[in-house]
Amino acid sequence: MWAYESVFYQIYPMGFTGAPFENDGVLEHRLLKVIDWIPHLQKLGINAIYFSPIFDSQTHGYNTTDYTKIDPRLGTNEDFAKIVKELHAAGIKVIIDGVFNHVGREFFAFKDLKEKKWDSPYKDWFYSVSFDGNSCYNDGFWYEGWEGHFELVKLNLRNEDLIQYLLGAVKGWIEEFDIDGLRLDVAYSLDMDFLKRLRAHCNGLKEDFFLLGEMLHGDYNRLVNDEMLHSATNYECYKGLYSSFNSMNMFEINHSLMRQFGPENWTLYKGKHMLSFVDNHDVERIASILTNKKHLPLIYALCFGMPGIPQVYYGSEWGIEGKKSDGDQALRPCIDKPEWNELTEFISKLAEAKKNSEALNYGDFRSVLLTNHQCIFERKSEHERVLVAINAGDQEFDAHFDAGCGKAVDLISGEEHDFGGGSKLPAYSAYFWKCEK
Repeated sequence: MWAYESVFYQIYPMGFTGAPFENDGVLEHRLLKVIDWIPHLQKLGINAIYFSPIFDSQTHGYNTTDYTKIDPRLGTNEDFAKIVKELHAAGIKVIIDGVFNHVGREFFAFKDLKEKKWDSPYKDWFYSVSFDGNSCYNDGFWYEGWEGHFELVKLNLRNEDLIQYLLGAVKGWIEEFDIDGLRLDVAYSLDMDFLKRLRAHCNGLKEDFFLLGEMLHGDYNRLVNDEMLHSATNYECYKGLYSSFNSMNMFEINHSLMRQFGPENWTLYKGKHMLSFVDNHDVERIASILTNKKHLPLIYALCFGMPGIPQVYYGSEWGIEGKKSDGDQALRPCIDKPEWNELTEFISKLAEAKKNSEALNYGDFRSVLLTNHQCIFERKSEHERVLVAINAGDQEFDAHFDAGCGKAVDLISGEEHDFGGGSKLPAYSAYFWKCEK
């Protein structure tokens, strides 16, 4: 699967393009500016991109009104087809948000329900519709909103007509835009039989079509398996990553990695490829979370070195900030053109190391050395062995451990390392040592 050897880049189109929050219906070809960013993405080492919602919606994209039409605030269907074609020509795969748990109140089927009530042929498309009650919008009937948000009307994914409609929409996206996968919004809330139908449907439409699920908690195996999804968002390790640096306690992230990918028989996700990230459109920018900015390169090194598929959120590669307390739009700013600094350069080296390493893409995980401020772990595949070393402390650290080889090459810097001379880790340093046989 191509995704397992990829470095993802996330763009939240509504924010990235500076589109107005409320859909004014005015056509603007804003999303075409992604094409201007392709050289930056290539230089950064990106070979897959995830677009948050792009279809016609009322506001933020997750209250869909039309699954067949690109939001006019972003452009046209022809614009997006052109963008995907240009990205593919640059060697970059494309996945988009599949928002199948709920729709906006202006979705055509819900508008029909509001007008015709019990006579609407779409009344069973929505979850728990009851004409014995009323909604907070005084619709004359009650329905369920997603987690109490009644502007997001929950869909009934057990209804065959609705299922066929949604599967038809996915078929249309593949045929019209040639997308390579979907990120499923609130996958943890989706009906599992629907996910099985979706997986089988996509398998028949395009080879290696990638399905990624948003999961915030619980057992990822519930949805990540041969019948449903290929991957899920690794929120457990997201929290462990930043918390380990802020508390200067590498035991926290190591515990999660051992629980998920370690050598023991009870390991939960060995051999699976979860999506690794340090921030995204729903959480604070990592540069706003870390209490020590010198840890910024190190948290990316840990994210790229651990098992999983690393993802970079637009703008964070050069360290922009954004606080959740300032609202979602502060996390999703308009950026006219990309920037490049030492952090961006470092991430580009991590990306090249990750994409071109069998061990970093497919290797097992084993903890080698662990202190509060330092960690060294092994990624080992059939043909390659890489040692990931992190020193988050402000002092040089003399690492005493059995490297299992005499010499290595650092995949980040390209420099050779002789373990016979010891392994002193400078303050705030990271290495991906590829061991020589």
